[in-house]
Formats: sequence, structure tokens, C-alpha cells
Amino acid sequence: MKRSGSADLPLHYGYVPVWLAERMAKLGLAVVENIVLDYGKDEVLRRLSDPFWFQSLGAVMGMDWHSSGITTSVMGALKRAVNPHSKELGIYICGGKGNHSRRTPDELIKVSEATGLDGNHLVKCSKLSAKVDNTAIQDGFQLYTHNFILSSSGKWAVVQQGMSAASKTARRYHWHSEQLTSFVDDPHTFIYGQNTGNILNMADTQADSARKGVMQIASEHPETMLREISKLTMPNHHDVRAKDVDLKRLGAVLWLAHEKQPKDFEGLLQLQGLGPRTLQSLALVSEVIHGTPSRFKDPARFSFAHGGKDGHPFPVPTKVYDETIGVLQTAIYKAKLGESEKNEAIKRLTQIAQRAEQDFIPNANFDKVIEEERNNSWKYGGRTVLGRAKPPQQHQLTLF
Repeated sequence: MKRSGSADLPLHYGYVPVWLAERMAKLGLAVVENIVLDYGKDEVLRRLSDPFWFQSLGAVMGMDWHSSGITTSVMGALKRAVNPHSKELGIYICGGKGNHSRRTPDELIKVSEATGLDGNHLVKCSKLSAKVDNTAIQDGFQLYTHNFILSSSGKWAVVQQGMSAASKTARRYHWHSEQLTSFVDDPHTFIYGQNTGNILNMADTQADSARKGVMQIASEHPETMLREISKLTMPNHHDVRAKDVDLKRLGAVLWLAHEKQPKDFEGLLQLQGLGPRTLQSLALVSEVIHGTPSRFKDPARFSFAHGGKDGHPFPVPTKVYDETIGVLQTAIYKAKLGESEKNEAIKRLTQIAQRAEQDFIPNANFDKVIEEERNNSWKYGGRTVLGRAKPPQQHQLTLF
């Protein structure tokens, strides 16, 4: 079983306002459509099974970059947006949080009836993935959300999350159906997260005798049970700090957007007319669509596309958000008609930004970048859960 990873996140009990939820759904659909268009439907599953990419997607959507709420919010937005287009895209999203997770078997059966897939097998995979993370792996986290994503080819991914009252954190688990051999003999290529001491892992090969009789493996040291390849553990601080971001990569995007105009680059003429602020967001969204896995080790960087609903690193610029969605939707529509110039221009945008990184030397103005975004937020329709962004004091005085 290829286990693509998990992430530990601080518990966050905020909510997603309607104005953001609607935009998240539109942007999420545009991202999925672009991936299917350029890389195929099964690539969507591979991306969702990568915890770093998933976190970057949530950040570029305007969610709080490090909190547990990113899981349910992103999957909820994708389910609402993608499922009405499932037949066209070949992607189906089942399950969800709480009662919605318990409806997963019924939803999978309906999908199987529409696609000809083996519904009973899919239900079995869904239940077993939940059982392994909730029961066989007793790490102190109890599942409360379960999403099963599948393609019409029969491949699937799982994104589910558990909560630990003791550590006040949530742990997200990602599964991918490639190379499936067994759910009980080392199904986890990766289990990441902070070491919290001895755990009971009944899905380990060393637990074969325990599965047949007594649970002897409970006393084993965790390192003998798990192969810890890498780790994504989000910090407790809510704000975005320089140490959370690859400044060379972020700086190259800011340079491209604000100092170099699209007309200066051959092949980007299709993007003329975009302001620098929208180009900044579009470059980061383009990277989420076309970037390689190594590009997503600093998910906080992607919050510089559309900010965050709690104002970190800055309020969500709704005007920029809408313009970004509009550009993506237009590119997808034209690509379906055989006019791929705009779609190719968006793809080249991330390539140009990456080339710019080679000679870019980051400066120490990280905090000034955030300050400028916050000062200009009112111009871009900035919003948080507390309300609309207001002009800085000097602008307010000129209005009277």
C-alpha cells in the first residue's frame, strides 16, 4: 500500500464565511479541471495524497495555512464543486465530516452504479483505511472526517483526519491506491508526526502473531514499527513568518509580478491586461497546478496568493481572487475549444518564476511585504471573518 503521508496540525475551531467558501469552490474546481486537462484524472488523486501539496492548495485558496480546519474546508469545497462535473472529469468525492463520513458507503455504491466499478470493493477499501488509522494504529487520534476520492479508472485516494484531545492537535492521513498489496502488513510506507511515545500498531508486519493472538507489539519502541521518511508538522503560531517560507521562491514570484510585466516575456502575451497583484496570485496558483512535489515543502508561501480568512498573512483580496478565478475559467473554456494559448501561458508562468529563482537573491523585507499587502488590502476588496479591510489612517483622512 502506498501511504503518501500525514500531517499534524494545531486544532482550530474557526469557520469559513460564505463569501470565501464560494470562491474556494470555484478555484478548487478550476485547479482540478486544469490538472485533468494537462495531466489526467489520476494525477488529481496523486496530488491529493501528498500532504504538502494539499496544504499548499488550502493556503492558495485563502484558508489558514497551518490549521486543522484546512482539511474539512478544502475537501468540502472540492466535493461541492467537483461532483456536479464528475461525469466529465472522471473524479468523484465521497464522505466528509461527521455524519457525512458515515454516508461514504452509500455514495460509493451510487458511483459504482454510474461507472461500472466494483462498489463493494470500494466500500471495503474505504472502511479498511479508516479502521487502520482509527483502530489498528492507536496513536491517540480519533477520526472525525473521512473523504474517499476516486476516478472512473478505479484508482482512489483517502484524506481523513483524527483529533487528539491530549495534544490539542489534529492529524491528517493521506492514502493512495497505487501498489496496493495489503492493509495489514506494513500498509504504511510513511507515517509522519511528532513522536508521542509508544503506540500500538496492529498493521505492522511485526504484529502478525499479535493479530492472531495477543497484542505483543504494544511494548515495542515506535522506531521498530514505523519507517519515518519525512514529516509535516505545522507550528502553533498563527501568523506567517519568514522561517515558514522559502524566501527565494517567494521573492522571485513577487519580482516577476511587480517589477517585470508580462509583455516582457515571450509567450505571456495572452496574460496582458492583468495587474501585478493578480499576476502574483496567478503565478502561485499556476505552481499548485503545474509544480513538482519538491515545490510544496513550504505551504505557507502559497498564502501570499489570497491571504487568509483570519487576516494572516493579510486579508483575502476578493477582487484579486475573483479575477484569478476568471482567468483560469476562461483558459479552461478556450482549451476545451482547442484554443490553448491562454492555458499554456498560465503553465509557462510558473516556469518563468522558477527560472527567475536561479539568479534571485532574497532581501530582508519579508515583514514589509506583509505590511504593504495589509495597507493595500482595502483596494483589493480585502476581507476576513471580522469584516472588510479599511484604508490606513492617512487614506481615511483624505476622504473627509
